[in-house]
Amino acid sequence: MAKITLVDDDENIVTSVSLALESHGHAVKAYYDGAAGLAALENDPPDLAILDVKMPRMDGMEVLRRLRRTSEVPVIILTSKDEEIDEILGFNLGADDYIHKPFSQRLLIERVKAVLRRAGRGEEDAAGGPAAAAEASARAIKRGKLTLDPARHDCLWDGKPVKLTVTEFLLLQSLAQRPGFVKSRDNLMDAAYEDQVYVDDRTIDSHIKRMRKKFREVDPDFDAIETLYGVGYRYRET
Repeated sequence: MAKITLVDDDENIVTSVSLALESHGHAVKAYYDGAAGLAALENDPPDLAILDVKMPRMDGMEVLRRLRRTSEVPVIILTSKDEEIDEILGFNLGADDYIHKPFSQRLLIERVKAVLRRAGRGEEDAAGGPAAAAEASARAIKRGKLTLDPARHDCLWDGKPVKLTVTEFLLLQSLAQRPGFVKSRDNLMDAAYEDQVYVDDRTIDSHIKRMRKKFREVDPDFDAIETLYGVGYRYRET
């Protein structure tokens, strides 16, 4: 069971989504405006947050922006199909996934499962199944100043912690596993979105940009992630 915070001003969506999630064993806390939702997320961090974009008092993007100052809790954003800019902005701010409205309960549950699985909170993990065994046996990756511990979702640069979202961590892990080898954007999409969620090249670029910014906050000279224009990215061990 995962703790999920749902923030949406549409009572019908809140009711239907809450029922769907609870029927799959999750504990849901719902809020109807962004300000109340942000306060709840900060005071009682969940395993996953689902945020609508358009809400009173504070919209979902502002909630996400403020949340990312202190927390890397996985976030799914809800957006209208005709608002592609919401997707791009959401990924720039650190969202882990998005769902277009209107959506089916089945799609919602599968997306929630996928994000929780990437965060190490999947059903098999909770039951001690194959995913838990794989996680328990995962070894830390040491590449120069970088240390990644997949089992604990810890990232250190020269001994200093760097807080990464689930998606950022998976992208960096994919790059660091094979220093010097170029990973195309498609390769990186497969590493971070194993459930075949489609994202475009700009999404991967946005995640890489945010990662670099976080590393440069602890080391202004950070340059371990190289861009090969028109090809992809590679990790340069320093």
